[in-house]
Amino acid sequence: MDIATVIGVVFAFGMVLMGIMSGGPLTLFVNVPSLLIVIGGTFGIIFINYPLREVLGLAGVVKNVFFTQPRDAKGLIPTFVDYATRARREGILALESAANELEDPFFKQGLELVIDGLEPQSIREILETEIEHLERRHTKGADILNGLGTFAPAMGMVGTLIGLVQMLQSMSDPSSIGPAMAVALITTFYGSIMANMIALPMAGKLAMRSKEESLEKGMIIEGIMSISAGDNPRIVERKLHSYLSPSLREASGGRRGE
Repeated sequence: MDIATVIGVVFAFGMVLMGIMSGGPLTLFVNVPSLLIVIGGTFGIIFINYPLREVLGLAGVVKNVFFTQPRDAKGLIPTFVDYATRARREGILALESAANELEDPFFKQGLELVIDGLEPQSIREILETEIEHLERRHTKGADILNGLGTFAPAMGMVGTLIGLVQMLQSMSDPSSIGPAMAVALITTFYGSIMANMIALPMAGKLAMRSKEESLEKGMIIEGIMSISAGDNPRIVERKLHSYLSPSLREASGGRRGE
């Protein structure tokens, strides 16, 4: 569970609800026709704009916002230093058992390619292609959420225009103008909430996580290539440290090889 996402959702919606309830009952902001226009209209446009399979996978994308496996890039350094030490002392085939124990499919694939004796350039090309496809998959999910963030306010304006037209038709009754105007503006409110408190922040979180994962996999490629080249474990450690921020470099306690 991503605690930061949960705190953000609770705090943002909590503050909005407190602001609403401090000025009147919450029921003033509940309007079924406005919800139908904004939510129904927005998702209708999403189905028009994106393939069905991508839209149906949106639930899995949203799940990744709240549930994610924490990444420990600095924890890779002692692992690679250990592998580099073993490879120099016992030969690259000594890492075969280590590869079988790895849980990360990307890391495991890279190490197996080295053990199989592929050319370094071929190994790099295969692993970089994996990263490219990973980034494309991540981009699709974030694009749909960005689409929701774009279309929801637009549908809110459509609902407002509908409400204004209906209001103008009842101008003969001055007492109905205020309530009708309030209902017209509620659709804009719903569109803004959907875009700025749900869709766009989720898209931003997914984009950030995609960058973190790509950086980690780039670090793995560098370590794999160093092992393939037979680099000294100290050199491997220094290369991988370059992927970390200064604070993480100080915190990492990578075991130094000889």
